[in-house]
Amino acid sequence: MSIAIANLRHVFGLKGDVANNVAFQDEQTIIYPSGSNCILYNIETKTQKFISSIEKSGGMTAMALTPNKRYIAVAEKGEKATITIYDLQTLRKKKVLTTTDVQSQQYVSLAFSPDSKYLVSQGARPDWTLLYWAWEKPKPMASIRTSTNVSNEVYQVSFNPNDNAQFCVVGNGVFKTYKFNDGTLKANPIQKIEPQNFLCHSWLSEDRIIVGTDTGRMLLFEGQEHKKDFHVSSPVAPDSTGGERSGTAGQSETSESAMRAQTPVLCVTKYSKGFLCSAGNGVVYMYEKTDERELYKKAREIRIPISADSAQATANMKGALHEIMHMTISPSEETIIAGTRNNQLYTIGLTGAEISKGEQSLFETLSQPFHYDQITGLDVCIRKPLVSTCSLDRTVRIWNYENNSLDLTKEFQEEAFSVALHPSGLYVLVGFSDKLRLMNILIDDIQPFKEFTIRGCRECQFSNGGHLFAAVHGNVIQLYATYTFENVGNLKGHNGKVRSIVWSQDDSKIISCGVDGAVYEWSVYTSKREGESVLKTCSYTCAAVSPEGGTTFAVGSDKTLKEISDSQIQREVPAADTVLTQVAISRSGRMLFVGTAQGSIRAMKFPLTVPGEWTEHQCHASSITKMRISYDDGFLFTVGEDACLYTFKIMDKEGRGLKAKDITYAEEILISKSDLQEKDTAMKELKTRVYELNMENEYQLRLKDMNHHEKTKELTEKFIQEMESLKTKNQVLKTDKDKEEAKHEEERQELIERQHQELQDLESANNQKLMAEYEKYQELQAKSQRMQEEYERQLSAKSESHKQALREQTEQYETKLHEKIGQLEAAHDEMRQTMRIHEETKKQIEEDADREILDIKNMYERRLREEKEGNMRLTGETGIMKKKFKSQEQEIEALKSDINNLNTEKNKLNGVIKSLEKDILGLKKEIQERDETIQDKEKRIYDLKKKNQELEKFKFVLDYKIRELKKQIEPRENDIKAMKDQIQEMDTELERYNKNNTALDLKIEESKQKLKANKEEMAVQRQKVHDMEAELKRFRTDVSNCVQYIQDPQKLKTKIVELNKKYVQSEQAVEAAGMDVDIQKEYARQRDHLERSVASFRKKLTKDQQIHRADNVRIMQENVSLIKEINDLRRELKIARTQISSLKYALNLDQNKKVHDLEANSNVLKKGALPIGPIISPEELDQTKKIVDIQKSEIKRLRDELRHSINRPLSNGQRLPPLEVAQ
Repeated sequence: MSIAIANLRHVFGLKGDVANNVAFQDEQTIIYPSGSNCILYNIETKTQKFISSIEKSGGMTAMALTPNKRYIAVAEKGEKATITIYDLQTLRKKKVLTTTDVQSQQYVSLAFSPDSKYLVSQGARPDWTLLYWAWEKPKPMASIRTSTNVSNEVYQVSFNPNDNAQFCVVGNGVFKTYKFNDGTLKANPIQKIEPQNFLCHSWLSEDRIIVGTDTGRMLLFEGQEHKKDFHVSSPVAPDSTGGERSGTAGQSETSESAMRAQTPVLCVTKYSKGFLCSAGNGVVYMYEKTDERELYKKAREIRIPISADSAQATANMKGALHEIMHMTISPSEETIIAGTRNNQLYTIGLTGAEISKGEQSLFETLSQPFHYDQITGLDVCIRKPLVSTCSLDRTVRIWNYENNSLDLTKEFQEEAFSVALHPSGLYVLVGFSDKLRLMNILIDDIQPFKEFTIRGCRECQFSNGGHLFAAVHGNVIQLYATYTFENVGNLKGHNGKVRSIVWSQDDSKIISCGVDGAVYEWSVYTSKREGESVLKTCSYTCAAVSPEGGTTFAVGSDKTLKEISDSQIQREVPAADTVLTQVAISRSGRMLFVGTAQGSIRAMKFPLTVPGEWTEHQCHASSITKMRISYDDGFLFTVGEDACLYTFKIMDKEGRGLKAKDITYAEEILISKSDLQEKDTAMKELKTRVYELNMENEYQLRLKDMNHHEKTKELTEKFIQEMESLKTKNQVLKTDKDKEEAKHEEERQELIERQHQELQDLESANNQKLMAEYEKYQELQAKSQRMQEEYERQLSAKSESHKQALREQTEQYETKLHEKIGQLEAAHDEMRQTMRIHEETKKQIEEDADREILDIKNMYERRLREEKEGNMRLTGETGIMKKKFKSQEQEIEALKSDINNLNTEKNKLNGVIKSLEKDILGLKKEIQERDETIQDKEKRIYDLKKKNQELEKFKFVLDYKIRELKKQIEPRENDIKAMKDQIQEMDTELERYNKNNTALDLKIEESKQKLKANKEEMAVQRQKVHDMEAELKRFRTDVSNCVQYIQDPQKLKTKIVELNKKYVQSEQAVEAAGMDVDIQKEYARQRDHLERSVASFRKKLTKDQQIHRADNVRIMQENVSLIKEINDLRRELKIARTQISSLKYALNLDQNKKVHDLEANSNVLKKGALPIGPIISPEELDQTKKIVDIQKSEIKRLRDELRHSINRPLSNGQRLPPLEVAQ
């Protein structure tokens, strides 16, 4: 006995009535609702992840994704409207938000704040209450009614992209913005406009909103003011304008408005360049920003392609179904995904050639098209991994569950009620409202080839061997031969419509059930009934038969699962107040599944037990209509009224999901003879076309080769002319180079002499400045000694006055501290007394409450036990009476009514228990209030402690001031000592500086001698280069003279021989047979040599220019830096003079003023604060220290510059000549 495992594998379908039902998690993953699950679909890998909804949910109504893509909020309807927050990383529930502030049972729109911390939810009728949540807390922070009129619906709410406290709400006659402030929501004033049905909106920026209406208008608001109107209209097709233009009969037929129909703006979405809006029958308009008065301009138009094979009668309906209700843009704004009213997802790329400006583009289906109306039929193929479905949307679809794709879809004129797949996968049987059709499944189409006059066939099924099929015609089951189409039997016996038929594994029996409460077992060979089980109080919806064919499982309207064997109901498993709609058993007989009217599936414990045990899986959003298991017991398929197809991977507890003998799927397909002939003719045409293209390509290649030969001849002639021009240019450049070299040499000599003279002037000025500064320093040192003696006298007087003030403050605060300690002890005694009284009262209340709760609990447990025993006795009696006497059904109904009365009494008792629990809560609140009084008293004690700490801090501040006064004396002595050390160091540095100058003179003399030797060597090398260039020039002219005889071999030969005699010492023998080859080689060699020589001369010229340019720039930079230093020294000298004058003025201040400042500071100290004015005036010492530091840094900088100028190499590796430094 075990419960099977069912894991959700793939879902085909979309729940289109959910607000904001598609969103991007990242560039590859989108989120959309399907059934009662949220699907995370990877666009690249085509895989899905799932988020399940809460149990007993009424279905999703809205969803919202946080801006940080971390969480998703899902609103679900029920007795109480619920919002569930899921973590997208773990796919687990994070938070559930419910409240009693909302009367409605659902939310119509959700929105997260820009920082993902707050959530706004808009409730539905009757109260249209909006809630503002900090979603990590269980209760809403504020609420407000957005619509005062019950009939005026509210559609959408969204946050300002830059403000967590501002959001916008739109609806029928509703357009408001709200601001959350101090725990309340307040409406912002907006410019008055005429009431309209506002369907959607979007924030384009912090203060700009675009709003769409049902009349095709878009209103742009900026800063609460109506700024601009945009009119959106979609073109009306000529064949469908009758209904659209009937309302504008009074207008001119030639006007533009007569040819275009106003359509509602259903969705607006912002992106970086502007916004997108959906209007009309599957049309999206892209508006982009402009600098003109229009602000936004329509740039592109994107449409959903409507299939050409759709019926003309349904054209208008299809247009309405293709209305785009929701749009989302990927984070990189490369992809748009749109969700339509008919549960489809479409996509288009915004980059590259997919969408061109000003042209109409077409959407593509994202994965595959889904059903958009109730799915009525489902069947699984045996030989192929195929599933067939039919729907009230008039389509039949063939799905491949191995690769999760849609293989075929076919649209018909009538609604399809049932479908059956032949075991071979080559035929499909579909029951329509007018006939039953047997059709071929071709490679790209489904074509009918036989019709049966069975109207409104709700159930049909092929046998396991495929040689027969059964079809329901009202309350009669008709059997037909698949290949001869003969009616081999009619099974009559049902009094009502047959809801389900199932073949046994050996095709010898058929099990049927219907609304008349009958389950019949039929023999296929005799067409007679072999077993029956009739229960008129139950309307059966589905039956399944065990592999051996002896046991039947049936579900119906009585909320039980029945096990029928030998025409008797062996077990009835109650379904916990849930209607079961479908049942399926595996071919191995180890797994049993049932489907419910709430859309969930249950994996039952098998064999069945009473009461039943199961595992429930939430999947569909409404009732399950069909359920099938694959032939290999590996997959479970379910379809429902929500137009979704669910695929589950199933296995039993031992992991036996597949049979031991694996099934090899068939790969053959059907193709009609006409299609095959068309393909053959198309292949022949393509082959001939390929041959013609090859011949044409060869001809074009020959033409191109001829053109290329002509072009090469022209290029050779052009190249010879360019060679001549390059020779002349090279000669001109060479002469220019010689002139530039001479010019640069003269300028360099002038710059060196100028620099030498400026350096001598700078050295003499600096020496005079140093001597003057040294004399000033001696005077300042004498002044500082006199000031030190004066400060010591003032300090002794200050210390005595401070000690007296400190003693007085200490005595005063010690008396205050004793008083506060006494008050604190009295407060502690009072607190202990109140705590003791509170503990006694709390203990008494808890004992009384516990005693009353135990008494009430025992009384109601006793009553509950008695009622349970009565219920068990009555159920036993009813079971015995059912088996023995069928005539006593009326008495059984009376007993059931008694049981219901007892249940009502039980509910009343539960209400009494709840009222007692409310009393307990009241007592707990009283205890909580007393705890709050205790907390208030503890707060008073804490305040007293805080005051005590402040007094201690004040004492610490006074101690700190005493220490600071002591510390101010020590730094002055240290500064004086440090200045004396600095003066000694400066003396030693001056001596070292003089020694370095003498050493530098010697190095400069050596560098001058080296430079002179290098110049002589350079002149010798230049003469050699000049001789070689002259000889090379003569050789070039001789070679150019030879080239003009290239057409005359004899003359060319004689010229070459002359050249050989003139420039080469040894002769070379040249054979007459290879004369032409040698001439071509010689020509190529001479051309290469000339090209290389031109390139080398160019490189040499640029290199020389760079060397001279670098030298000139370096010399200019050195001159600029020296001039800047001279200006800085002059500025510093001026500053030093002003500082000396200010120091003299400070030393000559009145002595009486200093004494007055000392008395004022002592009075402030007595009052417990630091003096505002200075105790001593250290400005003179600081100024002196600054002057000394400036002089030290100046000496150091000059020393570094001298060292750098001596050691710095030139760009060619040489050093500058030594400079003569004046002593």
